[in-house]
Amino acid sequence: MSALKAFLQPVMAGVTKEVVVSNRFKDEEGNAVPFVIKAITQKENEKLARMSRKTVNVNGSPVEKLDNLLYTKRLVLACVQEPDFSAQEMCNYYGTEDPLDVPSQMLSIGEYNRLSEAILELNGMKDAEDKLEEAKNS
Repeated sequence: MSALKAFLQPVMAGVTKEVVVSNRFKDEEGNAVPFVIKAITQKENEKLARMSRKTVNVNGSPVEKLDNLLYTKRLVLACVQEPDFSAQEMCNYYGTEDPLDVPSQMLSIGEYNRLSEAILELNGMKDAEDKLEEAKNS
């Protein structure tokens, strides 16, 4: 068997996972309601990164840089299937017209971090070494 066959695997995009980021969000029976997140393709990720670039002046020359905050907001919006942050009702409730702002209006710092971590993990952007390092530092 050639090594080539080992690399002919389906892309993980579209895989979903339920994540409880807080016990604050409960259904009628009092059960925690999970967020549903999905993996995206590298092509989608590149589009998010391109959309999140800003031009800044460095020593008088324009340089393009990734706006990490904007990229993270776009990644969260692209990967969260439920709740739908783009729904007009969600935007209205959290006082914004921009769905990118809903998660930061809706979630506490810890909740936002748990959601972001789960998204990174599902998309393979956080590996075992990162987790081990985090465990050592906490």
